[in-house]
Amino acid sequence: MTRVNLITGFLGSGKTTLLCHLLAARPAGEKWAVLVNEFGEIGIDGALLADRGATLKEIPGGCLCCVNGLPMQVGLNMLLKSKPDRLLIEPTGLGHPRKVLEMLSAPIYQTWLQLQATLTLLDARQLADPRIVANENFRDQLAAADIIIANKRDCWNEADRQRLANWQQQMQPPRPLLQTEFGQIPLYLLNTPLKPRELPVPHHHHPANPTSGVAALRLNGEARWRRALNHGQGYSACGWLFDADTLFDSEALLEWVRQAEADRIKGVMRTAEGTIRINCQAKDLQSETLTSPPPDSRIEIIHSQQADWNRLQSALLKCRLR
Repeated sequence: MTRVNLITGFLGSGKTTLLCHLLAARPAGEKWAVLVNEFGEIGIDGALLADRGATLKEIPGGCLCCVNGLPMQVGLNMLLKSKPDRLLIEPTGLGHPRKVLEMLSAPIYQTWLQLQATLTLLDARQLADPRIVANENFRDQLAAADIIIANKRDCWNEADRQRLANWQQQMQPPRPLLQTEFGQIPLYLLNTPLKPRELPVPHHHHPANPTSGVAALRLNGEARWRRALNHGQGYSACGWLFDADTLFDSEALLEWVRQAEADRIKGVMRTAEGTIRINCQAKDLQSETLTSPPPDSRIEIIHSQQADWNRLQSALLKCRLR
């Protein structure tokens, strides 16, 4: 049977970084698979997780349990054909865990899958944002956790640590909470048993984009770039995909990210100095040069407010060198 872990967490909590760490620590001789879901259409997480020694399928364009669960079933069945020893599932940060866990527990999968611990990431700084704390998916992701990974410890201040301590004291039911940074957790946590519990029912559930499939956006014909929009659950996403020949001015690009009004910006962008990974959460911008970059450039903005996508696009296009 394939051992399965759900890796959840709200926007910007560090799920993809944690997955990269786990894949790097994968035991020799084990075959792993990853099913990754993103709110937007561009498929940035899939690009970052490619070529890391695991079979990968991505489901873009909304919560993977929507549209009667068909996208998830298709992606899951494709991965199970390779008979992996372990499957890691990363739902979108705006996804609700109940439907995903119900589907994985369905009779059709009981002879194929062994469900193990659900790990939920939490950045203690999120507890200071009333909009996040009040978000149904944020609360229900934490309620579904078997283990809570308090991530990005290196970015907290004393007030963040105190909020986390207060929240942990009130947590019901009590569960293990591990503080870490850069998603670094011991591999044995994956083998923690799943503890079945009654999970909250989502009050508001928005279907995925009906044009989405089990694949990220691709360029068609001779197009140099394209963009895609997605809306749901009180958020909007706009993403851009550029071909391999397009290079960006890194300084201008990072300034564009700093100036953009957004809850979340992430991307992998080709510049004259190399391909950089961009990760920005509520104006907290981090960037790094990738040693194994994807073959194109992708960037995506997720925002809970109305945004002028055309203005942002015009400024982004001006950052191109060619």
